[in-house]
Amino acid sequence: MPKSTTPYRNCMNPVVHFEMPAEDRKRMIRFYESVFGWQTKQLGPEMGEFVLATTTKSDGEQNPKKPGTINGGFYQKTDDLSQTTTVTIQVDNITEHRKKVETAGGKLSGDIMDIPGVGSFASFFDTEGNRVNMIQPH
Repeated sequence: MPKSTTPYRNCMNPVVHFEMPAEDRKRMIRFYESVFGWQTKQLGPEMGEFVLATTTKSDGEQNPKKPGTINGGFYQKTDDLSQTTTVTIQVDNITEHRKKVETAGGKLSGDIMDIPGVGSFASFFDTEGNRVNMIQPH
């Protein structure tokens, strides 16, 4: 593996969430529950009918108890070809990290959004065209 040109930092920003599009959310729920034992929870219209996927035991604030594990969910697939599986990276300052994305050659996608009870959320495209999310917890 090539040596990184980025100096080592004491603080890395971890991947904390994933999302996958689903043409048929009920079918996807059955698949992941039966194959991997995940637990799911359908949210209401105010959250876009998003389906939370719990892949590991979590504390009372939905944080995984086991280091290195993440939870995620499923959203409704549409004809939009840009829909893809995404990961969410936790950051301590979303405004600063959006600037870093642009400086490093990435492209911002929309404005910062507030997710009630969760944090500030923003998306971007990396230099390879991958859609990635960032979250700054409250």
